[in-house]
Amino acid sequence: MTDRFRVGVITSSHGIKGEAKVYPTSDDSNRLKKIKKVYANIKGVETVLDIESVRFQKNMALVKFKQFDNPEAIQALRNVDLFVDRENATPLKKNENYIADLIGLDVIDENNTQIGKVTDVFPTGANHVMEVDMGEKKVLFPYIRQCILDVNLDEGKIKVHVLDGLLDL
Repeated sequence: MTDRFRVGVITSSHGIKGEAKVYPTSDDSNRLKKIKKVYANIKGVETVLDIESVRFQKNMALVKFKQFDNPEAIQALRNVDLFVDRENATPLKKNENYIADLIGLDVIDENNTQIGKVTDVFPTGANHVMEVDMGEKKVLFPYIRQCILDVNLDEGKIKVHVLDGLLDL
């Protein structure tokens, strides 16, 4: 399991006061308003950035960090990922998991037959989809209750119900 989760990516500077345009990568972009500090790998050095303020403009967060007060400093941080510690991540509800914890888990069917490994989980609008690498091909499983039967992080396995025709491609 990972200790940190990515919550955004700095895309550019905004204005003359040193705000950063941040593309949120979390399910809930408003959670950036609740975060006081983030971690960033800046030129190979792990750096703590203190958040002074957050406001939104369209799909971007405009974040003011206490450490920076000019657009040139922010421009040097383009494409830098921002992370939070696991303990500062959005709390999970019952039967929820962090996507980062699912990547790399073995996927087995109801007969305990190995199907493959999880390579990605992403939203599609109605629900999330889990990408499973089966070696010669990748298959997308809807991440819904009818398909995902059990997630066991301790054993590193996800048990799935294979919908008719899903593996026939």
